[in-house]
Amino acid sequence: MMSQTPTGRSARLEDVAALAGVSLATASKALHNKPRISDDTKQRVLDAARQLNYSPNKLAQSLARGTSGLIGLVTSDLQGRFSTPILIGAENELRAQSTSVLLANARGDVALERQHVEKLLSLKVDGLLIVQRETNPRPSLGQDWGVPLVYVYGPSTDTNDCSVTCDNVDAGRMAVNHLISCGRRHIAIIGGDETYTAATDRTKGALEALAELGIQPAGPIRYGKWAEEWGRAATRLLLDQGVQFDAVVCQSDQLARGCIDVLKQQGLAIPDDVAVIGHDNWSVLTSGSRPSLTSIDNETEAIGRRAARYLMDAIDGNPHHGVDYVPCRLIQRESTLPLD
Repeated sequence: MMSQTPTGRSARLEDVAALAGVSLATASKALHNKPRISDDTKQRVLDAARQLNYSPNKLAQSLARGTSGLIGLVTSDLQGRFSTPILIGAENELRAQSTSVLLANARGDVALERQHVEKLLSLKVDGLLIVQRETNPRPSLGQDWGVPLVYVYGPSTDTNDCSVTCDNVDAGRMAVNHLISCGRRHIAIIGGDETYTAATDRTKGALEALAELGIQPAGPIRYGKWAEEWGRAATRLLLDQGVQFDAVVCQSDQLARGCIDVLKQQGLAIPDDVAVIGHDNWSVLTSGSRPSLTSIDNETEAIGRRAARYLMDAIDGNPHHGVDYVPCRLIQRESTLPLD
């Protein structure tokens, strides 16, 4: 509960200064940890603030720093299943720092994205989060905006920029290592759309994990649309060509659902005969699958939180550079139980 002064109102900075026996300017400097104040004076001010339970006014702090307490967030896909948890993570992190978010949807339009950036800057935002719907690298918007930018999910191609995305190479490695730990050795891979770095990165990690054990993938790796239809078609190709496999890495949960459909139609038990793992951990698919689907979570909410934290660091004068890859997370369910 906020302490009251003798007049019954909440404590103000002048009350802290009076109790500590210092000027308003000195009290403000002490509370903001500014230099050229003795340790004894600083401690007196801090003790007085604690005694009065004084909470600095956020608007006054922003004005003193020359900042607005506003962040702009431009997303390419407002309702996307990857974008939404990123937005939630970023907003939660910023709210914890008493910072408000102004949101704009560019709808995947490059020109509209730039217009939104310019509009948000006219509203005096302190920095910008630029969120993409996929992990493909994207061109930088440049360095001349006067405020820091952080690129989220789709990293900037400029290493001077700060970008945060998920580690899809490690996700591919994680999927294979999990199947190996379940006793599988004949592992097929069904790829997604090859124009997405998510597909090629996941393949790279999966092949690295297999190579470390001296194992080749079961059958050829084929790429297609991120759709159940391609998951079904690719699985039929494996079966029709007589490929021997006891596990399948599917590079999305849609592909995994299609794969499971065909395996069950062929009378194969999952996971007893064939273990199946997906990517993206899309709850609508993983929980609705029978059996429930093991998947790799992209940790999109954590990506949003970290990107927001890095943006606040840059606003405070401590910018990050390059791409930070957030580790993905395995969520084991019934489709990959270990062999007895």
